[in-house]
Amino acid sequence: MKLTIKLFALAKETYGRDTIALDLPAGATVAELRRGMIAEIPALAPLMSQILFAVNSEYAIDEKPLSVGDEVACIPPVSGG
Repeated sequence: MKLTIKLFALAKETYGRDTIALDLPAGATVAELRRGMIAEIPALAPLMSQILFAVNSEYAIDEKPLSVGDEVACIPPVSGG
């Protein structure tokens, strides 16, 4: 299944784009999405444990299964004042 993930903050800066398209197996979970993102954007690996994902506007745990058409957002830690 093909998913498009919206990238924000450091993820967007690191990748140089505001979205990434990943091809994942049917029934993939957020944890599998994390692994797919590390494969595509290795520079995010050190931050991946701190990155939150939202699926259809709700924060999602790693065990959350994904479906075609889900709206997925990658939300890295942010700082500033």
